[in-house]
Amino acid sequence: MVESNTTDTGTGDKPAAAGQEGKGFKAPAFEELPADAASKGRSTEPDIDVILDVPVTLSLEVGRAKMSVGDLLRLNQGAVVELDRKAGDPLDVLVNGALVARGEIVVVNDKFGIRLTEVVSQTKKGKALA
Repeated sequence: MVESNTTDTGTGDKPAAAGQEGKGFKAPAFEELPADAASKGRSTEPDIDVILDVPVTLSLEVGRAKMSVGDLLRLNQGAVVELDRKAGDPLDVLVNGALVARGEIVVVNDKFGIRLTEVVSQTKKGKALA
């Protein structure tokens, strides 16, 4: 059984919105932005400098494979897992799991690296993050 804490006053008032109390609620006040704010050194453009030091995880995806848990448990050293990509296909470059670019493997000072061959467009990036 669901109980209601609302009291019908018979005045036809709408109940308070979720998270708001009927009495004592005060809407926040926001400062008006002057029309000439940009000319006074206050820019309306976002300041990208605030996120430049935010750490992200960059990962490269060679390919994917689907298999059952049983097949996974039967894998031994030397087993070959067939991926969904052909040799020579570009790798996906992911930032925090979202596709941002594609590229090819290179060797730099005896270490692996990636040469970007394609950067994903902003609209595709937005869809990947959504």
